[in-house]
Amino acid sequence: MSEFLNCIACKKKYDIDQVMIKCPCGGLVSIERPTDELKKLSIDLFDKRLASKNKIDQSGVWRFREAVFSGAGDNIMCMPEGRTNLYQRNQLSRWADCNELWIKHEGENPSGSFKDRGMTVAVTQAKRLGKKYIACASTGNTSASLAAYASLAGAQALVFIPQGKISGSKLSQALAYGAKCLSIAGDFDKAMSLVREACEQLGIYLVNSLNPFRIEGQKTIIWDILQSLDWDAPDWIITPAGNLGNTSAFGKAIKEAYEAGWINKKPKLAAVQAKGANPFYTSFQNNFEFIKPIQAKTVASAIQIGNPVNFPKARVSIHDTGGLVEEVSDAEILHAKYEIDRNAIGCEPASACSLAGLKKLRAKNIIKRDEKVVCILTGHLLKDPDTTAQNLERNAYNSIIKINGDIQEIERVLS
Repeated sequence: MSEFLNCIACKKKYDIDQVMIKCPCGGLVSIERPTDELKKLSIDLFDKRLASKNKIDQSGVWRFREAVFSGAGDNIMCMPEGRTNLYQRNQLSRWADCNELWIKHEGENPSGSFKDRGMTVAVTQAKRLGKKYIACASTGNTSASLAAYASLAGAQALVFIPQGKISGSKLSQALAYGAKCLSIAGDFDKAMSLVREACEQLGIYLVNSLNPFRIEGQKTIIWDILQSLDWDAPDWIITPAGNLGNTSAFGKAIKEAYEAGWINKKPKLAAVQAKGANPFYTSFQNNFEFIKPIQAKTVASAIQIGNPVNFPKARVSIHDTGGLVEEVSDAEILHAKYEIDRNAIGCEPASACSLAGLKKLRAKNIIKRDEKVVCILTGHLLKDPDTTAQNLERNAYNSIIKINGDIQEIERVLS
């Protein structure tokens, strides 16, 4: 397939192997391919691969490889990733007041988050280009994923992390997989600025979601959902929103699936931000005329980002799907997380934005009760166990019960 890099602003085209995240005009670049070539791809091909024993076919990313990165060749760095489940829970449907609710759990990826879908493609390209050093700025999930895939590719991962603003569980993953971690005095946005400067000046390969190959991998979350639903598109897809990589990827995935004829309608995309990290929501309220960076602060550390780098692409995704942006408070996030955890699914705090957002949008009657909705969970419960423990401790009935060891005490617990 004749893939190429394309500037979303001036539309100038570049060779697929040119290392760039921005066009000289300042616009972000994306990976594109002719629509006619997409139309030649049959969903029957993707469905047949579900029964394959080939590791590449089993990947929820590379199963769709002709429309993700056809030029990957033998360089594919695959765990395999993307074999994540789509759940239904009656109790969550009742809680959110939504009759047909599905939960897509991306925390079931190898490193515990959706980042693996994008990282397998970005690191594959780094491998093709012979890159020995691969870097990212991260609040945790990206660092863990990069470290894992860089190790697989025989490259050295460099992780720029905001000091004191990363879960110990996520940091331990990056260190265990062999990453060199650089702790930056400042927030994620400061780390992002520094890693971009380092990559430009030192020839290091950057794999934050500015990297267009990351977007190509992450868009398969949508195609995986559609495949699980027999290509019958839902009415809404709701996702947590931080640096806006998924929002960008999801809009692209929906557009491509619709234009290729794989689905007969476009789901609306709802991006949900934490109230303390809501520049995209604020911009939406102003018709996306501008975006104003903020000092982000939220319990949902994975989306604690005040200056999202993918704003230009994400804005297009919302417009193109007829979607919207919502915000939820930390209390609403933790309440939704409690419900998800109690239903034997479990997630890190940022993930719960999707369900919290659904409940809020149902209360406003923006989403109708009988509409078909898919909520995305982006990270595993064990990504941030400290917050989970603190959340449980706030509820007296969830406290650990201390006993001396006699049967009568156990009987009282059961009563």
